[in-house]
Amino acid sequence: MAASRGTEAEVEQRRQLLLRRVMERGEARIDALADELGVSAMTVHRDLANLESRQLLRKRRGSAVALADLTMETATRFREHRQSAVKEALAAALVRHVRPGQTVLMDCGSTLFPLARRLARIERLTVVTNSLRVAGIVGKDAADGTTVTLLGGPFHADFESCAGTETLRQLARIRADVMFASVTSVSDGRLYHPVREWADLKEAMQDAAEQRVLPADHSKFGRTATHGYGDATGYDLVVTDEAAPEPEIRAIEALGVTVERVPFPGDRQRP
Repeated sequence: MAASRGTEAEVEQRRQLLLRRVMERGEARIDALADELGVSAMTVHRDLANLESRQLLRKRRGSAVALADLTMETATRFREHRQSAVKEALAAALVRHVRPGQTVLMDCGSTLFPLARRLARIERLTVVTNSLRVAGIVGKDAADGTTVTLLGGPFHADFESCAGTETLRQLARIRADVMFASVTSVSDGRLYHPVREWADLKEAMQDAAEQRVLPADHSKFGRTATHGYGDATGYDLVVTDEAAPEPEIRAIEALGVTVERVPFPGDRQRP
């Protein structure tokens, strides 16, 4: 049995791996998780208790269960089709903030994929992104004069994007008219991400644009993750749907940030 002790970073890495295993399966037995990770069942119990205290999963007798709206930033292939109707509604609102000839900065969040399809129809845009998926969506059917600049650096296959020191270095040379950055978790107006490189990237993007817009569907609110990167004051506008929790909206507005809410799409019952 491997030793369970390690640095703070190693412990957090193990917890994130546990979270991913539970997320992928929906429910996982503690003894099986201990065998997979080569640690004691007591270590897994402690790690799961920590993750449960952060509202990332639910711990039961002998097992752990994923939450319906898990805040772990999952792989793109899992995230892309979640809340798809809401993402389309948000995109219809977001695209109104873009004009022909502008430079648009975007990150790799799946919330922005429907927006990318709309941006491809606007002429003479310069779209700057760290996302291969966004670059491909815009570049494939780009309108006349629209170009895509891809921020490079270490490539992370799960997210189909680049993030790290080199990405930040390139971003520092960019000045955009408008920026759209997705968010994993919002609680009381504060913003969080489970991966440090992405928290750093999102924070740096705020300094690279004249107008900063934060799209966040209702499922992103009321949760935290490991790495905080400031609060909603890093943005000029938050765009969400009408199903977003009222206390969370009031917390953002109390910071002096404008919130735009789009109708919850279709005839589906609100959560």
